[in-house]
Amino acid sequence: MALSVSSLAAALCHLSLPSTSKPHQASLLRIHPSSSRRAVSLALRASAAEAAEPDLPAEEVVAVEEEAEEDALSGVALRKYVKKRLPGGFAAQRITATGRRKTAIARVVLQEGTGKVFINFRDAKEYLQGNPMWMEYCKVPLATLGFENNYDVFVKVHGGGLSGQAQAICLGVARALVKISTANKVPLRSEGLLTRDTRIVERKKAGLKKARKRPQFSKR
Repeated sequence: MALSVSSLAAALCHLSLPSTSKPHQASLLRIHPSSSRRAVSLALRASAAEAAEPDLPAEEVVAVEEEAEEDALSGVALRKYVKKRLPGGFAAQRITATGRRKTAIARVVLQEGTGKVFINFRDAKEYLQGNPMWMEYCKVPLATLGFENNYDVFVKVHGGGLSGQAQAICLGVARALVKISTANKVPLRSEGLLTRDTRIVERKKAGLKKARKRPQFSKR
C-alpha cells in the first residue's frame, strides 16, 4: 500500500534525532602564578570532580575556588612579607651565613623576631612537609642557646633533598649565631653544630652494580 507524502512527514516529525550538543567540559580554575602546591592540587581536584560529576552543586565549586584563591593570596602575601623584612635581598643583610650538607646549599639570615622560620618564601612547616625531625634541625642551634623566640630565620636553599637541606640550614643557623657573638661558639661547638658533615654518597664504580656491590660470581 502506497504511503502518502503527508503521512511520511508526520512520521518523520515524531522521530527524535540524537543531541549534537558538546559534552560537558571541566572548567579549569584560575590560579595565581605564585600559588602554593596545595592551591594547585585543590584546583586539579576540583576540576576532576567537576568532570566526573557534571551536576556538581555550584556552592561546592565556589567553596573550592575560594579556598584555592585564599591559599594563593596567602602565598603572595608571605613572599611580600619576606621581601619587606629583607630589603636588598639576602646578600645585603648583616647577619648571614652559609651551610652545606651533601649537595644542598643553604643561605641563612637571622633577624630579631619571635622564632619564625621561612624557607624559600614559604613557611618552614609547609616546606618541610611537617616532618618533626627536619623541623628540629632548623631549631636546634637556637634551642641550644635558648634563643628559640628571639630570632626569625630566613633561608634560601637549593640542591639535594629535604633532609640534606634541613641539615644545611642547621649548620647555617649555627654559623650565623657565631657571627652575632663569639661567646656562642663554645656551646655550639660542644654540641657538634659547627662541624661540617662531609659524608656524601660514594660514586658508582665501573664493572660494579653500585659503589661496592658486585655482580653475582659464577664459576661456570
